[in-house]
Amino acid sequence: MKKTRKTQKNQNKELALKAEKHMKQSKLAIIVSGVSVCILFVCMSIYMVKYSAAHEIEMFDNSYNSYAIRLSREYLRGTIYSGDGEVLAYSEGEEAASQHRVYPYGNMFAHAIGYSTHGRMGVESAANYYLLNYHSGLNNIAHATAESELVTADSVYTTLDTSLQQVAFDSLGVYKGAVIITEVETGRILAMVSKPDFDPNNIDTLWEEFMNDSASTNLLNRVTQGQYPPGSTFKIITTLEYLRENDHSYSGYHFNCGGSFTYDGDTIRCYHGTVHGSIDFATSFAKSCNSSFANMGVSFDRKSFQKTLDGLMFEEELPYDLPSAVSHTAVNEDTDTHNIMQASIGQGQDSISPLHMNMITCAIANKGVLMKPHLLDRVESESGSVVTTFKPEEAGRLMTEEESAQLTELMTEVVKRGTATRLQDDRYTAAGKTGSAEFSSTVKDDSHAWFTGFAPAEDPKIAVTIIIEGAGSGGEYAVPIAKRMFDQYFTVNPVTVDAEE
Repeated sequence: MKKTRKTQKNQNKELALKAEKHMKQSKLAIIVSGVSVCILFVCMSIYMVKYSAAHEIEMFDNSYNSYAIRLSREYLRGTIYSGDGEVLAYSEGEEAASQHRVYPYGNMFAHAIGYSTHGRMGVESAANYYLLNYHSGLNNIAHATAESELVTADSVYTTLDTSLQQVAFDSLGVYKGAVIITEVETGRILAMVSKPDFDPNNIDTLWEEFMNDSASTNLLNRVTQGQYPPGSTFKIITTLEYLRENDHSYSGYHFNCGGSFTYDGDTIRCYHGTVHGSIDFATSFAKSCNSSFANMGVSFDRKSFQKTLDGLMFEEELPYDLPSAVSHTAVNEDTDTHNIMQASIGQGQDSISPLHMNMITCAIANKGVLMKPHLLDRVESESGSVVTTFKPEEAGRLMTEEESAQLTELMTEVVKRGTATRLQDDRYTAAGKTGSAEFSSTVKDDSHAWFTGFAPAEDPKIAVTIIIEGAGSGGEYAVPIAKRMFDQYFTVNPVTVDAEE
């Protein structure tokens, strides 16, 4: 009996110890779980704070953000200015909730400035956060309220130059097409014109008309979203690939052009059947010989060519804050003879936006480094204090300094003795490339007129890219417009350049 009691006592003791151990383990598990939850909560809180700070503008612009909607009904939307201080957009009205947006220049800045109703476009979209916020202090708000005055939100100053915009707008005339002018060293967009256009003052009336007309392209910003065959402007890229595959030298190249080039049963013809005769590389480029460049293309390593195109931002989103088109090419390691010949002269399945072509041009002019193109310069409060500034931002290196120098030399020859001689001027030197891009499979004479280039060639300040839809030769139609752009810029910003250099 005593033994049984002792055994029972030991068993009870063991059970008590197990229960105590289980309780300790349970407490520890609860503590660990509690600490883990707390750590997770803290991490999530930190993440949310950082995410909100990093994506503040994106979250503000969300269509479901009631705070943004409330601000639009309390403040007059801020004013938009050009870089030279001209008013490009402002709001008026007796009540903020029923305010009306006014665009003094009408169609001229339509795609660059955009509109703020029916969704947003252009600067009205890019700067929406700033145009709805106010930084002049609570005292000013209280004073405005007491005086029954409307409070105007912050103002946005753009990089746009009204004189360049006017010349670009007038020069494009009745043609469909696009013009973009950028500052090489900063990426500041000085002018952006797309046609056909529209009057943003009448967007409420025009909206239904555009939505009901499936053929209408007036709202399309051809500078950023247009996709065109690049034509001979693409020979800049073909040249870059040739340099990379030939120890960065073209001195030994020679070709005899008879007006066409045939390889594996495929034939490429020079523009209008021109016979260029015996030519070296520089002449091939200056005269834009299709046959010579098709000859180069068939010798390329396809994988290397694709790598060069990848490095120039083909098949990827461009470093630009507003919607833009993705450029395409047929070049890959399996590209056949027909497509490589077409690609080498910028035809076939190649497509590019004027913005993208301008970026590549700017990189050449800036020793291989691309600066991110942008439209916003600074934000000022109603009292005139600077709220924020938008500094130049490097988007990456597209080529070496040596490669950019070689391309600059070749592009200068285009102006001196090639297809862009109309661009010659005693006040400045220029470098560029023309293009006549065929876009019809049935009518071979139909072509878009291209030009892309920069000046001064020895110390580039601005880059100009132009496309005129269906006009014909780039040298005949796009180059004269480019010259007006350069003339206007260097009239206001004269440079001392030895034209013989």
